[in-house]
Amino acid sequence: MTLQLISHALCPYVQRAAISMTEKGLAFERRDIDLANKPDWFLAISPLGKTPVLKHGTQSIFESSAILEYLEETQSSPLHPSDPLVRAQHRGWIEFGSSFLNDIASFYATKDKDVFTSKINAMSKKAVQLEEQLGKGPYFSGEGFTLVDAVFGPVFRYFDTFERIGDFGILAGKPKVEAWRAALAARPSVKAAVSADYQDLLWAFLLRRESHLSDIMLIRS
Repeated sequence: MTLQLISHALCPYVQRAAISMTEKGLAFERRDIDLANKPDWFLAISPLGKTPVLKHGTQSIFESSAILEYLEETQSSPLHPSDPLVRAQHRGWIEFGSSFLNDIASFYATKDKDVFTSKINAMSKKAVQLEEQLGKGPYFSGEGFTLVDAVFGPVFRYFDTFERIGDFGILAGKPKVEAWRAALAARPSVKAAVSADYQDLLWAFLLRRESHLSDIMLIRS
C-alpha cells in the first residue's frame, strides 16, 4: 500500500514524519495543502485540522506523535532505542521538543515585546537543559540517529532564519547544542524534509505575521 504524507511546506511536525520515513528508506508521496483554505477532504481525515496526516492505503493517521509511533511499530530500521527505559526517556525529550516549538511559535507571533523577551528566555533555558543532557554526539544519544534527532532537526532549522534577523543569544555559549545542530543540518534526511525554497517561504511567512519579530525584520531590512 502506498504512503502519502499530507503536508504543509513550513510545518515542523510534517518534517518529523518525513525525516522518519526517509531514515527508514520508505517511498512516500508528499501532498501539500493550504492551511488557510483547508479542503473538505482534508478536514474529513484530520479531526484537529492540522498537518501532518499519513495516509496508508485507505486508512489515515493524524498527529505527528501517532504517525511516528505507527512507523516504529510497522516498519523496519527502528529509530527508538530498544531499551524500554531509554525509549520512555526519549519520548519525554520528544515532548520537550514540542514545547520548544510552542515557544518558537509564540516568539515569532507575539506583538508584545515583553512576551517576546520571555520567549527568548524560555528558549535559552531549554537550550541550557539540552546542553546538560547531551553527550559526545554527534546526535542526541551518541552515534545513532533517533526520533529525538528527527524532532530537533526542524527545531534548529528555525534558527537559520532567526539568526539572519538578529542576535538573540538563544543558542550562544552552548557548544554541544551547536555541534548537534550542525550534525542534524548535515543529515540528508533532515535536508530533504523541506523544499529548496523553505527559507524564502519562512521569511515571507514571518513578515506577514505583523508581530514584534516582523517589526525587527522591517527595521533591519
